[in-house]
Amino acid sequence: MNTQKLLLALYARFTGETRHRWLPILTVPVFALAALLGWDGWRQSHAEAIGAQLAQFSARATADVRAELDTLSTAFDSALAAPEVGAALAGNDPNTASRLVRTALPILSDLSFQSANLDPIYQGNLAAFGYGRLALIEAVLASGRTQILVIKHVGQPRLAIAAPVRDGDALAAIAIGIAPLDVLSKAVAGSVPPGGYIGLKQARFLVTEIGNVSLAYLSEAGAHAVPDSDMRVVATAPDVNVGLLEAGTSYPVAGLLLLVGFGALLLIRKMPRNTVEEAGPTLAEATAALTPDDASEAKPRPPKAITPTLPLERSIFRAYDIRGIVGQTLDMSIARLIGRAIGSAMHEKGLREIVVGRDGRLSGADMANGLIAGLRTAGCEVTDIGLAPTPVVYFAAFHLRAGSCVAVTGSHNPPDYNGFKVVIDGETLSGDAIQALYVRIAEDQLYDAPTLGRLDKRDVAGDYVERIGNDIQLEQRLSVVVDAGNGIAGAIAPLVLESIGCDVVPLYCEVDGTFPNHHPDPSDPENLSDLIDTVKRINADLGIAFDGDGDRLGVVTRDGEIIYPDRLLMLFAEDVLLRNPGACILYDVKCTGRLAGHILRHGGSPIMWRTGHSLIKAKMKETEAELAGEMSGHFFFRERWYGFDDGIYAAARLLEILAARGEPPEAVFAQIPKGTSTPELKIAMAEGENYAFVSTFVERAQFDGARLSTIDGVRADWPDGWGLLRASNTTPILVLRFEGDTPEALQRIQNVFRSQILAINANLDLPF
Repeated sequence: MNTQKLLLALYARFTGETRHRWLPILTVPVFALAALLGWDGWRQSHAEAIGAQLAQFSARATADVRAELDTLSTAFDSALAAPEVGAALAGNDPNTASRLVRTALPILSDLSFQSANLDPIYQGNLAAFGYGRLALIEAVLASGRTQILVIKHVGQPRLAIAAPVRDGDALAAIAIGIAPLDVLSKAVAGSVPPGGYIGLKQARFLVTEIGNVSLAYLSEAGAHAVPDSDMRVVATAPDVNVGLLEAGTSYPVAGLLLLVGFGALLLIRKMPRNTVEEAGPTLAEATAALTPDDASEAKPRPPKAITPTLPLERSIFRAYDIRGIVGQTLDMSIARLIGRAIGSAMHEKGLREIVVGRDGRLSGADMANGLIAGLRTAGCEVTDIGLAPTPVVYFAAFHLRAGSCVAVTGSHNPPDYNGFKVVIDGETLSGDAIQALYVRIAEDQLYDAPTLGRLDKRDVAGDYVERIGNDIQLEQRLSVVVDAGNGIAGAIAPLVLESIGCDVVPLYCEVDGTFPNHHPDPSDPENLSDLIDTVKRINADLGIAFDGDGDRLGVVTRDGEIIYPDRLLMLFAEDVLLRNPGACILYDVKCTGRLAGHILRHGGSPIMWRTGHSLIKAKMKETEAELAGEMSGHFFFRERWYGFDDGIYAAARLLEILAARGEPPEAVFAQIPKGTSTPELKIAMAEGENYAFVSTFVERAQFDGARLSTIDGVRADWPDGWGLLRASNTTPILVLRFEGDTPEALQRIQNVFRSQILAINANLDLPF
C-alpha cells in the first residue's frame, strides 16, 4: 500500500497546476529527440548512398582494369607476331627482336626472351633469377597464352607480361616484358565518393589506392575480382553505424515526435490557467510512508560470488592455449578467473570489446558462462556468438571489428577436456603470454571494473557462410561426404560447401558432445574408416573430415586413400604461388621432406617451423607468409582470407582447386609427390612426462649422417628420408613420424629411432 501511495503522489504532481509548469518543459526533449532522429536518419541514408556510389565506381574500375590488361596483352601479342621480330629470333638475334618489340610498344622498359627449358633455372640461383619471373613463365607454359602479373624487377614492383613465342607449332621461347604500374593505376584513378576507399591488389600486394586509406583494412569485404586475372579491386565506404534506430525507421518516428510536440504546444495554449485540483500527498510525504521492507526491496542486490572449487593448476596453461580436464583441473570458477585475467590484460592495452564462442562439448555452456562472467567483471564488452566452430569465432572478431576473441573448445581432445584459445588485439596468445595469465591469477593482479561490462548475443553463422560463398564458386559441381564426427563443424560446414556449389552428404553432422560414433580427430586414420566406406558406397567425388572445433581438415578419395595434410599443402602452395610468386610458405616439423623442394619449384620460399596454431600464426606475421599448414590438418590462408586456421575454409579452397582442374580428384592428387610415410604415431605418457622425455632425447640422441633440427623436438633428415620425435602440447603424448624414399629407407630410419628411444625407457610400447 505504501508503494501505491508513492505512485499516486507522482501522478498528482503532474496534474492540476503543475501541468502548466511541466508540460512546456517536456516538449523540449520531444523536439530534441525528433531532431536527433531526423539527423541520424539522414546520416545513415547519406552513408548508404556513398556505399552505392562506391559499388558502381568499383565495378567500373574492375572493368577498366580488365580493359587495360586486354589492351596491353593484344598490343604485346601483335608486336611479337611482326614478321621482322620472327626473322630476328630465327637468326638468333634476340637483341634486335627486343628492340623491335619495344619500339612497337614503347611502354615496355625491358624485354627479354627465355628458353622454355627451365631445368638450368631450377638448378641455379632461384632468388637471383626471381621467383615472380619464374612463376610468370610457369603460368605461360601451363596456359599456352599471354599472362600478366605484378612481380619484383630489380628490387621494385613492376607489371610483367609474358607470352609464348612459337616457331610453327613448336614453342621457341617465352617473351617477358616489363612495364610500369602506372598502366593499371590510371584505370582506378578518379573521384572516389566522399570518405570512401578503393584499391587494386594482386594477392596481398597493393598496386594502387585512392581515397580514405585508413579504411583499407576493411576493403576486402567489397572486393571485385578482375576477370581472368589474379587481381581484384577492393573498396569500402565509411562505416554505417546504426544509431538509435535504422534509417528507414528514424524518419517516421521523428515525424511522430514532431506531431506529439506540436500537439502538446496546442494543448498548453488551450489549457485554462485557474484550474485548482485537490492535492494528493506530496512526494516527500509518500516517501516517508515507505516501510523499511519497501526500501530494502529497492536496493540492487550484489552479484553472487563464485567460490573456487578447484586449485589452479599451472599445467593447464600450455604452449599455445589453455586446456584441462573438466572436474579435475578445470571448472566454472577457474573459467571465471581466466576471464578476469584476459580482461585485465585487455584493460592494460585499453581494449574492451571481445567475442566469445564455444564448441559442442557438454561442459561448453558452463565454461563459456564462467569465462564471460570474468570478462565482464574486468569491464569487457562481450559479444556471445554461442555455439560456433573456432574459425567462426576468429571470423567474428574480424567481422564485428572486436579484434579480440576466445574460443571455448577442447578441439580434438577427449570429451572430458575443454579449454580456451585466446586472441587479444589480433595476436593469438602463446608461450609467455599464456603463462602471464597464470601469473596474474596466482598473484591476484586482476582488474575489477567499477561496473560490469555489457553482454550482447549475436549470430554470425550466416555472415560466415555468405563471406565464403561470395569468394568461392566451383567451376563444376562436386559430390562431397562431410564427416564432422559430431563436432560443432557439422552445424555449418555443410552449409558452406553447399553455398560454393557442392552436393553434400552429411555424416555424423549432428552436434553431440559425447562423440558417439568416433572421436573427431581426422589425423587418426581409424577415425576416417566410416567416411571412406561412405564415399566408396555412394561413389562421391571426395570425403571431407573435421575435428571437434572445425579448425582442422582431413581428406579421403573414393579409392580409399587418405590425402595427408602435407600433400594438401603442396596443392595449396601451387595455387597460392600462381598469384603470389616468391611468397613465403610455412610448414611445421611434422611435414614431408619433399615439401620444401615442391615449394621451390613453384617459385616460393619454404620455411619450416614449430608445431602449434598460435606459433605458426606468429611466424606468419613475422615473415608475411601467404600460406601455412601443419601435418595435423591446420591450414592458414592470408591470401583472400584472414590468416587464421580454418578447416572449413580450407575445404572450400581445396574443392575450388579440384573443380577447376577438370580431372577426377584422385588424378589430381596422383600428381603430387609422395613417399613412403607413416601417419602421426603417438605414445601416451603421464602428464608432463613427454616434455622430460624429449629433453633427454635431445641430449642423448645420435644420428650419423643426418641434418638435425631441434626447434621442436628432434627431426633428423637423411638424403633418403627423415624421422621426428616431439612432445605434444595439447595432450601428454609423444608424437612421431617417419618417411623414406623406399620402404627399406623408412624401416632403417625407424630402427635408428627405436633403438635410441628404448635406450631411454625400455618399457615403452612403441607403435612402429
